[in-house]
Amino acid sequence: MFKVEDVKPLPGYKLCLRYSDGTEGVVDLSHLAGKGVFAAWHRAGVFEAVSIGSGGEIQWGDVVDLCSDALYMQLTGKSPEEVFPNLKKAGVSARD
Repeated sequence: MFKVEDVKPLPGYKLCLRYSDGTEGVVDLSHLAGKGVFAAWHRAGVFEAVSIGSGGEIQWGDVVDLCSDALYMQLTGKSPEEVFPNLKKAGVSARD
């Protein structure tokens, strides 16, 4: 999978992301703000303190983290099978 090389917070609970394959763009996370653990983003400076974790996740300290693969799919519009071609080969199904 492609690694996040850079993340920058933007106003309105958006992130500017750049991945190792050259993909870059903005993802809107405003639909999460204020819900559950994402309520932490309402505290001054918390959302702006975003960083890349040791496992490649997008994190806000030890309070919130998001999967960089899921953000990549949101950014590109690609399906899990397009991002992880081995899913097709293995015939993985949630019904198995």
